[in-house]
Amino acid sequence: MLNFFSGGESHGKALVGILEGFPKGVKISLEFINRELQRRQAGFGRGKRMAIEKDEVEVLSGLRAGVTLGSPIAFLVRNKDAYIEPFLKDNLPPLAIPRPAHADLLGALKYQEKDIRNILERASARETAIRVVAGSFCKQLLSEFKIEVLSHIVGLGKIILPKGAVSLAEIRRKTKDSLLNCIDKEKEREMVEEIKKAQNKGDTLGGIVEIVCEGLPFGLGSFMSWRERLDARLSYALMSIPAVKGVETGLGFDYARLRGSQAHDEIFYSKNRGFYYKTNNSGGIAGGISTSQPIVIRIAMKPIATLKEPLSSVDLITHRKKKAPSIRSDVTAVVACGVIAEAMTAFIIAQALLEKFPSDTLSSLKKAYGFYLKTLKG
Repeated sequence: MLNFFSGGESHGKALVGILEGFPKGVKISLEFINRELQRRQAGFGRGKRMAIEKDEVEVLSGLRAGVTLGSPIAFLVRNKDAYIEPFLKDNLPPLAIPRPAHADLLGALKYQEKDIRNILERASARETAIRVVAGSFCKQLLSEFKIEVLSHIVGLGKIILPKGAVSLAEIRRKTKDSLLNCIDKEKEREMVEEIKKAQNKGDTLGGIVEIVCEGLPFGLGSFMSWRERLDARLSYALMSIPAVKGVETGLGFDYARLRGSQAHDEIFYSKNRGFYYKTNNSGGIAGGISTSQPIVIRIAMKPIATLKEPLSSVDLITHRKKKAPSIRSDVTAVVACGVIAEAMTAFIIAQALLEKFPSDTLSSLKKAYGFYLKTLKG
């Protein structure tokens, strides 16, 4: 089964990852992976850490001459801003005041820790660099089947774009040279001004990201078990991203406001196309299974927990009221959240693809996939 694991601390020597279950014979572009890592660091409103780090992946195993071997793929992303050592003492002062809306307090209580530094180093969103690398491998596998994933910002703070179908081609065209990966230039200007206002007040902003995946066939996922439902698996993966507090597919909560006669996607058939839909209110998934329509998912990211003008907290040791520490952070990272969401979506789709067509090699996977597509026209 396709899976990945990560290790490392935010300011440790490096972040490390292992991707296993990846088929043999996929040609991998290192430049593509590094571009994805750069995308994760981009976006108006990022903090000073992004100016320090220039993330690049170093692949340690699982490839030969740029082609996957079928063995576990091991890789790392080094930290330039590193001061946590596995064995050496660092003499850093302990942190005892937890930040509201962060893992600080809960992690300290769970692991019986008095120095929050031992919690925040792993709870940090810095870990998501490994997700982007793993997702970049999966994106390159999916491209062999003309399956692609992209994201764009549809909301920042109170500035929200209206819902509407958007193709990957439109996202690429309209977000070129965009500061916030937004297809609406006027809304983007408003978002930039909102970020500046929040920055001046020492505050932070959250937002909404839409993820679109095109090129899927009918039939990925299943209703046979709750664990196999594609929308449930995507929701699980996307909710695992730090700061994500909500996920909706297709019309999402708007579905509940409509009658069935207004909301459901009607089914059609032609000899050339086979079965198809003219609308996509379900967001590309029905009954836990892909419908061959684009998968459309939106995620809500909360404002970043670390504030320059911090909120009230309590000292873990003295139990006295204190202001939370002001640690270096972003004003907003919604663009980065979108890149991470793309990676997690690509991973789940690749996982579902390999479950439906279990194959050790890309060539056998393509044969099984091609035969399956021929059966779908009924």
